[in-house]
Amino acid sequence: MTFWEWYDRSFLSAKQYDVPVYELDWLVLRLTCLDKLDLRLRSPDISQKITPEILTKLDQLWQKRLSDRIPVQYLTGSVTWRNLELQVSSAVLIPRPETELIIDIVEENCQDPIYQNGIWVDLGTGSGAIAIALAQQFPQAEIHAVDCSQAALEIAKTNASKNYQQIHFHHGSWFEPLAKLNLQNHLAGIVSNPPYIPSIEVLNLQPEVTNHEPHLALDGGNDGLDAIRELVNNAPQYLISGGFWIVELMAGQAEIVRSLLQANGRYTNIQIHQDYAAIERFVSAQTN
Repeated sequence: MTFWEWYDRSFLSAKQYDVPVYELDWLVLRLTCLDKLDLRLRSPDISQKITPEILTKLDQLWQKRLSDRIPVQYLTGSVTWRNLELQVSSAVLIPRPETELIIDIVEENCQDPIYQNGIWVDLGTGSGAIAIALAQQFPQAEIHAVDCSQAALEIAKTNASKNYQQIHFHHGSWFEPLAKLNLQNHLAGIVSNPPYIPSIEVLNLQPEVTNHEPHLALDGGNDGLDAIRELVNNAPQYLISGGFWIVELMAGQAEIVRSLLQANGRYTNIQIHQDYAAIERFVSAQTN
């Protein structure tokens, strides 16, 4: 079988299995020396560039994608997020494009030197994506990242090293490591993409998510807000006056989170931010 015969057959199977066809191109570009132009022009000499061994490997992975519903990012072990190349495995959530906006919101709201030269913490860091992007954004800042999964932290450390960023990683639950470091009233900012999906809904997500991504990073308790309440209630003890707080959440939670922040009484400048699809995806605030 030539490469194009395999490609055309795989393209049809993507539609048959209701898998986005762009994932086929993504897999090919990750595992071969081809580029987007080769695929777009259907270059006739591609078959000479693709050895039988590579074609076999491509086919094996594509069949896993179709039959086992394994995300392509896990199959190749990598993902591009913002300008970062990140290692991923089933120990960490795959960084989503909409999460990129959390860095843009931080940049827009935190131009003052107290933020740019301060201490920032990414709580529930997973692959380390947010922490690494923060370190790029604020090269003079001190960046800490916390996760309760040791396996996730190992991947985050690898990603920080690959992207040449110095980050302090801590194993533990939410604020526990920060308490041991005596960081109360020292943080310029706290960012988090916490678990926010109600427990019962986690089991009804796409099989790619439910069966392969870590439930620890998805399950936010009965109403999806367990972790967010923790962040709302405890962050003021650690943030400086005017410290910046931002979390990602799911559609329909923004107004509830705004109410939690208002009821706490320690926050001001509470803002709701939309993602690329105009979904209310983030809530930010400052401590008073």
